Amino acid sequence: MTAPTQQDDSRQPLTYRDAGVDIDAGNELVERIKPLVRRSFRPEVMGGLGGFGALFDLSGKYREPVLVSGTDGVGTKLKLAQQLGRHDTIGIDLVAMCVNDVLVQGAEPLFFLDYFATGKLDIDTAAAVVGGIARGCEEAGCALIGGETAEMPDMYGVGEYDLAGFTVGAVEKAELRDGSRVRAGDVLLGIESSGPHSNGYSLVRRILERAGDVDGVEVGGVPLLDALMAPTRLYVKPVLALLRGAQGGSIHAMAHITGGGLSENIIRVVPEGLGVDIDAAALRLPPVFEWLQREGAVADTEMWRTFNCGIGFVLVVPRDAVEAVGRELDAAGLPHRPIGRVVDASGGERVRIG
Repeated sequence: MTAPTQQDDSRQPLTYRDAGVDIDAGNELVERIKPLVRRSFRPEVMGGLGGFGALFDLSGKYREPVLVSGTDGVGTKLKLAQQLGRHDTIGIDLVAMCVNDVLVQGAEPLFFLDYFATGKLDIDTAAAVVGGIARGCEEAGCALIGGETAEMPDMYGVGEYDLAGFTVGAVEKAELRDGSRVRAGDVLLGIESSGPHSNGYSLVRRILERAGDVDGVEVGGVPLLDALMAPTRLYVKPVLALLRGAQGGSIHAMAHITGGGLSENIIRVVPEGLGVDIDAAALRLPPVFEWLQREGAVADTEMWRTFNCGIGFVLVVPRDAVEAVGRELDAAGLPHRPIGRVVDASGGERVRIG
């Protein structure tokens, strides 16, 4: 008599959960974030969450709309957030990095979508992240209209996740800011940042490693780690109000100071033949940047091309409009100061900081 064959374990029925993907957890996350997402909705949003595509009605708002799209992440600030267990504000960073970009061209961000990917879904962490995204959208006045949560076993380590954001804005064609209005003699009005925002964090983390234990370290009366994790400032509502007000025509161009710092971002909105002359003394590094430069022995030129150095957004305005625009910024609660000017640069160096 032949002995019964032992059943091969590999032939046992498998489920998606056995493979590391928990559909029920994903559904629970959606239910948890629905109230947060709905608070960001605008009247133009059609339908709710859960469809294959998100709908947004533009028909009643613009005459000649130009759509402006943007996408971004938060760089390795995300890694620092995970190391510190601070998940509730990184979503604000994600929104800000996208909507501040489309604002540069005068666009009002209409809606936002996020992509959250992780190895194993932790509902509390994901809900905290998406909650921050929803708060950022509310502050920017755009609708969190949809997104994607991807659980991908073996792609990410325990506790790791990745983020990406996408936004679409609109501006009337006649009001588009494309740099064509910029002239030599225009003044660069720098609006203060809330900190490093979401750029330069690979260098930030290297400096932290060199510094060692930073518990108890303060910069300007604020714990260092709080200063480094301060969410990116959202400039959307006050700058849109400025563009729509009496001084709107005085805004010749705008720049969001992100990767590439002051050295490489302002020049992106300045036409060929012109350059920018930035006054280094006007930059006045905030305490968190002073600490980074000191602890990392970072050269000035490296600071200027890596960090925003305390200036997160720049307006390019005619010299005779500086005071009037400044009053509007004061009323909006946006600290600012002139940091330089547009100059002729035919055949010469286009960016000078000194």
